[in-house]
Amino acid sequence: MPGVSVLLFPLLLLAQTQAHQPAPSPAIPTPGPIDRAFVRLYNLDFPGARTILDEHDRLEPADPLTPAVRAVVDLFTELERLHILETEFFLDDSHMVDGAGGRAPDPATRSRLYANLAEARRRAGVRLASAPNDLDGLFATCLASGVDQDNVALVERRTWRSLRMAGDVAAHARKLLSLKPPFYDAYLTFGSMEYIVGSLPFFVRWFVHYEGVSGNKTLGIEQLELVARQGRYYGPFARVLLTLVALREKRLEEAERRSADLVRDFPENAIFRKELARIQREIQAKRARR
Repeated sequence: MPGVSVLLFPLLLLAQTQAHQPAPSPAIPTPGPIDRAFVRLYNLDFPGARTILDEHDRLEPADPLTPAVRAVVDLFTELERLHILETEFFLDDSHMVDGAGGRAPDPATRSRLYANLAEARRRAGVRLASAPNDLDGLFATCLASGVDQDNVALVERRTWRSLRMAGDVAAHARKLLSLKPPFYDAYLTFGSMEYIVGSLPFFVRWFVHYEGVSGNKTLGIEQLELVARQGRYYGPFARVLLTLVALREKRLEEAERRSADLVRDFPENAIFRKELARIQREIQAKRARR
């Protein structure tokens, strides 16, 4: 995801540039098939998302976003199978290095994912060759790079390889933010990275350097809030990350509120319901101890 991603869930979305202070966002355009596919994705309805994308591909066979979002669906399919979409995975820091543990990637899903990434990059390349600032071409390229990195990090468990891919993700995100107005979903990359670097122990941070990233956790949260409010595709994903931030920082009431909002907006997502119930049990246990 621009580097989710749904990530994201891609907390390893890395950037190598300083994000600028955002300007007011324009109104989000009327939802189209890509928007509707993302809604199906956030509801964990992968067949429904693929159906929307297949129909859109029939009508617009040159759209680079179609195979890029198909790759996102492939990634989420694997993340759900490997139980990586649940908050327990991201609340245990060792998982950020170990990835999916001993569980192997599914060969068929992996093959489909990389075929979709290749097609997204091919279509985007054709479009950007004649229009270098084409939004869909830039976003498809950024999305493909982010999915590739997340898959390498979380599914294939090649952490150091994923870190070397960070520059590519950052370069594409930088182009999206250079547009007028900027493509606000790209702030997800910078917000997550600011928070992650700011959360590292000092002796680890000494060895981890990303140009323009200061490790300002407050700035990171502000940028995630911006995406939650203004992002076209990644708003719900930013809300998921903000819920994770609240849980990591033991702000259970905030996590409950954010989680309840996700359940309301995506009622078909069983993981959201499960996480809300878990948070509510933790709040009840905390109150019982008082």
